[in-house]
This record gives sequence, C-alpha cells and structure tokens, in this order.
Amino acid sequence: MDTEGTHDAQHTTPQPADGAHRTEPTVPRPAAPPTPPAVAPRTPPRPAAPPALPVMPAAPPAGPAAAEPPLLSWLRTPRPAAAPGIWTYGHRPRAAEDPDRVPGRQLVSGAVISFLCGWLLWSLLWNGYLGDYWLWPLLLLTPDSWRAPGGDQIVYLWSVYIYYGLVLTFLVVIFGRLGRWPELVRRTLKPLVDRIRNHTPAAKPAPAADRAQWPELRAHGAPDAADKLAAEVRSGRMNDVDVARIERAWRSVRSGKNSLASFTDTVLRHGAEACAHPSGRRDLPRRTAHHDLLSHQVRIGTAADHPRNPYQHRGVGCALEPSVLGTSLLAVGPAGSGKTTRVVKPVVESMCLQALAGQCAVIAVGPTGSDLGPDDAFDVVVRVGRPDPECDLDLYGGTTDPDEAAGILAEALVGDLAEQLPGGDSRRAATALAQLLGPFRAAHDRFPSVPELRELLDGAPQAVTALRTALEDAGAHTLLRELDARARQSERSGDVAILLADRIALLDRPAFADFFDPTGRTRQVSLRALDHPLRVRIELPERGHAEASRILARLVLAQFTECAVGRTDRSLFACLVLDEAAHTITAEALRGLQRLRSANAGAVLTLRSLDDVPDALRGTLLGAVGCRMAFAGVTTWDGARFAEVWGKEWVETRDVTDRQIIAESAAGKAFHIFRHLVTGKAATAKAVTVRTVERERWSASDLANSVPVGHAVLSVTSVAGEHAPPVLVDLRS
Repeated sequence: MDTEGTHDAQHTTPQPADGAHRTEPTVPRPAAPPTPPAVAPRTPPRPAAPPALPVMPAAPPAGPAAAEPPLLSWLRTPRPAAAPGIWTYGHRPRAAEDPDRVPGRQLVSGAVISFLCGWLLWSLLWNGYLGDYWLWPLLLLTPDSWRAPGGDQIVYLWSVYIYYGLVLTFLVVIFGRLGRWPELVRRTLKPLVDRIRNHTPAAKPAPAADRAQWPELRAHGAPDAADKLAAEVRSGRMNDVDVARIERAWRSVRSGKNSLASFTDTVLRHGAEACAHPSGRRDLPRRTAHHDLLSHQVRIGTAADHPRNPYQHRGVGCALEPSVLGTSLLAVGPAGSGKTTRVVKPVVESMCLQALAGQCAVIAVGPTGSDLGPDDAFDVVVRVGRPDPECDLDLYGGTTDPDEAAGILAEALVGDLAEQLPGGDSRRAATALAQLLGPFRAAHDRFPSVPELRELLDGAPQAVTALRTALEDAGAHTLLRELDARARQSERSGDVAILLADRIALLDRPAFADFFDPTGRTRQVSLRALDHPLRVRIELPERGHAEASRILARLVLAQFTECAVGRTDRSLFACLVLDEAAHTITAEALRGLQRLRSANAGAVLTLRSLDDVPDALRGTLLGAVGCRMAFAGVTTWDGARFAEVWGKEWVETRDVTDRQIIAESAAGKAFHIFRHLVTGKAATAKAVTVRTVERERWSASDLANSVPVGHAVLSVTSVAGEHAPPVLVDLRS
C-alpha cells in the first residue's frame, strides 16, 4: 500500500553485462541525483482568473480565517459540472442564449419613456382630469349605504385605497412590461447583489459536507485516517498533489485492489507523504500554469467575448484534461504562434503533476532545446545523440516478440514511404525485418544492435554466415528457413531490405554509437512501463540529424500506440506529447491513434502546417483526433480543412436595405427637397429582412485573417462523446 504498485516497471533498468535477460526490472529513477523532498511542499496557488466564490471555513476552524492555509479554500471551492473544455474551478454556469439582445441604451430609454407615460396617466386619473369614469368598478362593487351620510365611511375609505392600489399595480405591470423593467433590474441590480452576497461570510457547513474533513473516509470506516489527513491539511503540511494522490489510493481501496487496514496504517504512519511516488517527489520544482488536480484540469486560456463564441462560453476559462485528451489533440500553427509555450508545456506540466499523484504516465518528445520543462520535473531524460548518455531508448519497445518488434521498427523506418513500397504499405518491410530479428534472437537471446542489423540487411556474407552458424549450434533448424527465404528475396530486384538498410544507416552514425544498445550495457527506457506513473522526456537531435529525428519520432509514436493498447492495467491515463510531429503521421499511426480512446490514453501532436502530412491523410488525421486547435497565422489552405471538419450551423441574419421615398404631393416634395438641402441625403425608409441561413462556424478566411495574435480556435470532444463547438480562446489570459 505504501507504493500503490508503482515501483516495479518493466524493461527500464540496465541489463546485466553478460547479456542475461531480466524480466522484472524497476522503474527508472530521476535523471538527476534525487534530492530529498521539501519539508513543507507548497500548496496550490490560487488561480487569478476564476471569480471568487464564498469560502466555507472548516468546522471548527483551527485559527483565524486569515491564518487558514490556502489548501482549505482550494478544497472547498465548488466545481460544478460543465461542458467539455471549460475550467470548472469556481465556474459559474451561464445561460445558453444571450439575454442582452436589446442594447443597454435602448433598454434605459424605453424604461424611462414607459415610466413617464405611466406617471402621466396616473396623474390624470388621480387629479380627476379624466373624470370619474374609471371609478365605476368601485362604485359597482361597494354598497351605496357606505357613501351616504351616516354610512360606514371608514370601510369605504379603505375600499378606495385598495382600489387605487390595484389600479396603480395594474399600471405598473402594464407599463413595466412595455418598458422591460424586469430585464433592466436584472442587468443592473443582480450583479450588485451577487457581489455583495459573495463578500458575505457563508454559514459553516457540517463536517460531513466539508471536503477538508475527508467525509468519504469517515463514511466508509476510516475515521482515524480522516482525522490524520484533516490535521495535515490544517497544519499546512499537505499540498494539492498529496490530496490527489491519497484520493487515488482511497479509490483503489474502494475498488478492492488494496485493503482498508493497509491504507489506514500507511496514512497514520506517513500522513501527507503516504503512498508517495517512487521518485519521492511531492511536487514539481516550479509551476507555470494553473492546475486543478481535483478535476484533473490545466487552464490554457479564456474564451474571448466574441460573437462567434457561444454565449455560455464567453469569458469562461478553457482547460484540458484526460477526459478530452483521451480523444487526442492536434494543434496547427506557424512557428512562434504559441503551440509549445501556451499549450504543450502546460499539458506536460499537468501530466507530470498527475503522474506524481499516481494518476497518469507521460512521455514528452521534442527537439533538443524545446522548453518542455526542467530536468528535475521528469524521472528520466533521454538525450539522443548526446555524449555519455545517462539513459537510452529501447529500439524494439521492450518486446520479446520478433514479429511485433519488426512491425514497430518497419513503421519507424519506412512508414512515411508506404505508398512507394510494394503493396502500398510496410508489411513487406516488417516481414523482411522479422526474417532477421527472429533468427538473431533465437541465436543470441537478444535483438541485434544497429550496426549488426545494418550488416544483416545489407546481406554482408560474414554477418549472415555467423548467424547461420549460431543457429546451427543452437539447433534452431526451423529458423534457418527464415534466413534462406531472406537470401532468396535479396536476389530479387526491388528488395525492400535495400531501403531498410539505407534508413537504418541514418541511425548508424558516430553520434548514436552509445545508443540503442540491446546488450544491457546501458539503462534503457521502454514504453512497456506505461502501467506505472512514469515521467519521461525524450530529446531528438533535429539539428544535424533531421531524418534520424523523424525516424525516432515515428518509432516512439508506434511504440506508444502499441504499448498503450496492450496494457493489462489501464487505470492510469497514458499521454504522449509529440512536439513537432512533422513527417510522423502515417496510415498505421492514424489507426493507432483511433485505438487510444478505448485504452485510456491519448496523444498531443503539434504541426506547423498540414502540408507536413501527406495530402491523402490530412482529412483522416482531422477526423481521427477529437480535439482540434488552429492558431493565429494558419494559411487559408489549412483553414479550409478545419472549416470543413467543424461544419456549419444555422444562424439568424438581418439584412437592412434603404428604399427611397417618393413624394406624390407638392408639400411632400418640397419637404424632401428641404431635407436633402439640410442633411445632404435623400429621404429613405429602411426595410429589415430576418432570415435563418446555414453558415460555416469558422470559415477558412476567418481562420487565416481574423484570429488575433495570441489566440487560437479550439474544439474539444470527450471520451464519452460530449463535444463543444469551436471557441476562440485567448491563450494569454
């Protein structure tokens, strides 16, 4: 229970020098030497953007309200249900339609005019200028004896007052509806009342309703653990990562994976540090975005107050979370538009925080120099092409199946050239690789290194003879037929092994001499460990080795889609963030992306332009991902693709036309001539035509020319199928 099963990952530590294979290596430790966690990790910062809501103090408070730790107010802030992509921390739902259709100036002037008309009519009635005709209902309903001398004058006087009140109420209702008084009051007084109400101290909730008192633990037989955690919250020794991590551990108890006694004992012994991450970290060294770990969200901006945005989205925060990233996200925009700093980095930071809470595993891939976070925010940092590497990348994805390894490697090497291969796909390349990988593993109990694989693909006589001899010594006569088949195919013209050898030669360079070593000499990172809360960053040598970087990016994408779907335990959300995914999108990769949704996994891909994707796959790519993002500066060609996938909507349009008025009488003509001399315009009458038409949500021209700098148009879809229309988001707020 102390580790929540997060310590033992597979194929992530160095293998023995003698080549023996370990089946249960451990999770890689941080790339830098681990430092002891801070004594008091910082509490989550209060986001500045969400509006303030009434705070519910604990019962009873440990001290003055001003001395309460920020974690208390963070725990008690409401998070109402909202549409996908909306920041729920302190969110106030808005109406589905815009109630402010009447301009404010017109509303005020109409209210004033209706009030003056009503007051004038009441004055005429009160002063008797309209006679006594309006009093006939009173005279009809009251007896004459009340008005006669000596009658009951008091009762009649009260009847008159009541009648006047009814008439006045009737006038107020009629003229109030004509002048839209209720709407004016709602617009002016309601915000003031809400502002006053927000600053009024709320009543203290019962302990069972206070989230800081851990009511679920108390209700299900763990009151001692709840008391311990509540004390940790009040003392300030707990942060938001601790809360999320312990809540996940509690869910494992409720699901039956762990025992209640073990959970209670762990919490009582360790307090806020219970069920810690294998790295021992309880927070990131620094944060650059607003995070809400209770709702698993990261805030990326604010929906602009723009006519194209639905009213319920205007002015609210926009956020990303695993439930929408599970459908994968594609962000397209030119260099400098903010893809990395405004979206990729906050998402990576959020995934790292959730990994520390034991909720997800993240693989962040980007070119060398890309700002995806500091080194100490990750457990492993793989710098491909750097001398003296601390970690290595497993070329074969940690698998022991030659066919699976051949399929992944073929996708990485020639996946972008599938249309040029015989058969139109990479299956022949995978077959050629399997004919070599299977015999080599049977002979040496490992897969070949890059130089060895290159020699075998080139058909070097010494390498092939040595492999044949090793197979004969091992008695693997069945696999000798694979070598014979490979030898026969190599004699044919257009053999795919020639292309594979040319591509693998890009990795057989001096800069990569210390990498992709399957002998166990180096500590390798395998994506087979996605069922553990790993934080991995991979830097690709794009400068100087651009083609090799693309091969490695396709390799990581292929391994991720294969390993994420093949997990037995899918309770953790697996996220791949691929910054600059140019020339990595293939038909097989798109099929893999579509399978991630059901595997509790997702990918975040960025492109400078859709031109980096083969033309036949551009529409399929936009259809395969559920979240699409177009940044300022996209071309009209890219905008046309987004406009097509976002579709159209029915809108109400108003066409105003001016029709010249032709006077028939002499006086009318004279008046029109005089008006034309004074105003310089002919007398016209306006005709308004209201129509409902179908219009593109965002046209290609709007996306290319109307999106301001620092903004992007975002549409999201959740794994459950809920979707939000494209919204213009200000990424700077």
